[in-house]
Amino acid sequence: MVRALFFLPMLFLIVLFALSNPQSVHLGIWPTDLAADIPISIALIVCFAVAFVLGALLLWFALIGARLRARRAEHAVKMLESQVNDLKVQLEAYAPKLPAEIEAPSRTALITH
Repeated sequence: MVRALFFLPMLFLIVLFALSNPQSVHLGIWPTDLAADIPISIALIVCFAVAFVLGALLLWFALIGARLRARRAEHAVKMLESQVNDLKVQLEAYAPKLPAEIEAPSRTALITH
């Protein structure tokens, strides 16, 4: 629905632009004799579309590295979470074997010595 709210006005503006500029322009490719007379609106729309696609491709290629780093980071997080869970299970297995009267030293005691 949101896409339609964006694309329908854009499509309307493009059609309005094309209908408002029917003048022909002579386009040719320099080293060859290829040439065509096309409406200026179509020439501009094609140029904008080509520029848009090239920009999207450049952005897509630039983001490939970021996506790869994100996948590696997600894999590392999953691996570390599984290690933490394994260590919690091991700690619970050893906890009943420890005497109840032994207390861990406080942090302040460790810092002052």
